[in-house]
Amino acid sequence: MDFELTDEQRLVRETARAFTDNEIVERARENDRNEHFDLELVAKLAAQGYLGAIVPQEYGGAGLDYLTYGLIVEQLGRGDSAMRTVVSVQTSLVCSAILRWGTEEQKQRYLPKLCSGKWLACFALTEPDTGSDAANQRTRATKTESGWVINGAKMFISMGNHAKLALVFAQTDRDRDPAHPHRGLACFLVETDQPGYQPQEIHHKLGLRGSDTAAISLDDVEAGEDSILGEIGDGFKVAMSSLESGRYSVASGCVGICQGCLDASISYSKDRQQFGRPIAAFQLVQEMIADMALETDAARMLVWRTAYLKDHRKPNSTETSVAKLFATEAAVRCANLAIQVHGGSGYVDDYPVERYLRDARVTTLYEGTSQIQKLIIGRALTGVNALVPA
Repeated sequence: MDFELTDEQRLVRETARAFTDNEIVERARENDRNEHFDLELVAKLAAQGYLGAIVPQEYGGAGLDYLTYGLIVEQLGRGDSAMRTVVSVQTSLVCSAILRWGTEEQKQRYLPKLCSGKWLACFALTEPDTGSDAANQRTRATKTESGWVINGAKMFISMGNHAKLALVFAQTDRDRDPAHPHRGLACFLVETDQPGYQPQEIHHKLGLRGSDTAAISLDDVEAGEDSILGEIGDGFKVAMSSLESGRYSVASGCVGICQGCLDASISYSKDRQQFGRPIAAFQLVQEMIADMALETDAARMLVWRTAYLKDHRKPNSTETSVAKLFATEAAVRCANLAIQVHGGSGYVDDYPVERYLRDARVTTLYEGTSQIQKLIIGRALTGVNALVPA
């Protein structure tokens, strides 16, 4: 579906598709099997300009709009969600936050390193006891003569073991009012080459096995006075703006999963013979393929609507949540259908559809669960915030 795409956008999409087919697809299965975070492939993503797609060229990025960025992420998601995660975290969560909230000095210092892939970064928001309630941070930042000292713990942090830079969210107000947890919350740009930053790999994940995931201990981690992103008290707003950008990226990648499921199922159904003819001739198989096509097109159109709003600087929080909610759940549904089309063959990793299902499942959890997205949408429609106690 190409309507409204420019020639340049079509070229970028085709380039991303070829890169995915030639570089990512052939390595995805082995990386998944071995729980291997493929730094060589990450370097190739950087060389393509994908780690800073939406960052202006003056800071080392590609200077692309959100629609073009989404086209890239869709293709990466079709190939391997682990590599899509690298791009999403680096670009949508970290670079977008520095672009929006950073000082000129912070932008000049960090963005070129992140866009080039010289440095990887992570978004350290989630804690062992803090998921959807993002304002309730137990990590503490204490003021010192030279800056800040941070103590706490983070959990399920993508790229936390390899990051040279971490966006660490911490509470600076020791006497904060529980009724106003946002107050005192701050985001710190923390360089991780110090003893107090101690990451540990998380293994045995259901999906994203080729992605790096960490539990992080922060023990007297030092951060300079100039390391704060925005101002003290802006931490929650920084987190929410990054998550909104991240939701768009996740939704785009899930369109890729939907498309991958559809492509694999069409190919398999035309090759697989039963009862003397290809199973594509069976009505109920065609129904499943048609359902996947509907899910894919609907998810893509919701993502493109969000991209249009972002590129025209129009409000899009609700539309982003709609796209994220639908696309992630659609990816799970499509992967289930694709396994059904493949039968027993879909239950082993000779075909990509079982990995699609495992990788898709987490997308309904991070960057805000499906239930949180429904509450965001419901709040926009009714004007009533269900997250605030009566």
